[in-house]
Amino acid sequence: MASIVAAAVFISRKFITSGLIQACGSCRSAARRAWCGKVHCMMFPGEAAVPQPLDLIHDPAPVLVEVVRGAMVESRHRGAFAVVDAAGRVVRSAGAIDQPIYPRSAIKPLQALPLLETGAADKYGLGQEELALACASHHGEPVHVQKVSAWLGRIGLGEGDLECGAHLPTDVPSAQALIRGSQPPSQLHNNCSGKHTGFLCTAACLGENPKGYIEAEHPVMRRVLAAVGDMTGTDMSRAPAGRDGCGIPVIGLTLQAMAQGMARMADPTGLPDERRAASTRILDAMAAHPLLVDGTGGLAVEVMVVAGDKVRLKPGAEGVFCVSLPTLGLGIALKIEDGAGRAAEVAIASLLDRLDCFTADQRMALHPFLEPKIKNVAGVEVGLLRPAAAFDF
Repeated sequence: MASIVAAAVFISRKFITSGLIQACGSCRSAARRAWCGKVHCMMFPGEAAVPQPLDLIHDPAPVLVEVVRGAMVESRHRGAFAVVDAAGRVVRSAGAIDQPIYPRSAIKPLQALPLLETGAADKYGLGQEELALACASHHGEPVHVQKVSAWLGRIGLGEGDLECGAHLPTDVPSAQALIRGSQPPSQLHNNCSGKHTGFLCTAACLGENPKGYIEAEHPVMRRVLAAVGDMTGTDMSRAPAGRDGCGIPVIGLTLQAMAQGMARMADPTGLPDERRAASTRILDAMAAHPLLVDGTGGLAVEVMVVAGDKVRLKPGAEGVFCVSLPTLGLGIALKIEDGAGRAAEVAIASLLDRLDCFTADQRMALHPFLEPKIKNVAGVEVGLLRPAAAFDF
């Protein structure tokens, strides 16, 4: 046993001195060599803690959502969230809100700002429907496809100019209709086709070649990245980068930065006149046409219809949500660590509820989203999803 302990101490000391493990404060205050029981904690007298060069070892994210079956919690979904005002002050938070994540489609309202700031929206006479579609992760229903197609025609472009790729509608009846008719899906069915049409619209307005508009070096994408960086206070050149599902660059942002960007849209008083007007028009369009932002039965539709002017809600892939709260001047960003959409919906609905965004009647109407039931194949209720203790405030 003594030899095992000695080996463990030797290995742990090597990890600490190499910077892979950092001694915690409680261990450093001990009077003897001691291990506090956590994998990241080991103390050696007279040795200062070495900063970790990589975020290899960290405390787990808090549990935000529990999945209950019968009398037992069967699964747990961890995550983090930030509620921030326009000045960047954190009002509520849980988990690591200063670690970059990929925001995916949750920041589409920020990405839509150049559509107005370039003058493209006014030049082509865009109304609230087109602005809502520019923020959309739509379900590929006929209403979405028809309106995006008409918008493309208005700027002299067509489906073939979209570089987002094609996939089946996420709306099941719409997908089934295509399959029954032996029709392949098109780029118009892509949930991001509205956003991409907005990108093309700015290129058409400014006389730019639309080819390759999804590349980071294209003027279209440079404007988008600049707007997002400015609103979130992020140096986009130093942030982690990848490629989103629809082909455009995806940049790592912290939850705190994302929430502040959405808060600045909700409370744009400190923004330049042009951006203040653009932010207001975008959020008003989302409120006026929630079905175009999301799709039939979607959480964003239901919440924005029920809550009225209080909430502008935008989901993203991999368990991400962003929210603007105009009446409170706040922004929210939330991420479920394992990317589960089922947990993200419960978490964001619960967070909005805790922030008093719903009246008693509205809460009742949204109860199926606050604690969704789990049913088996026969339709019998066997469990539920519920918010965890992180929302007890």
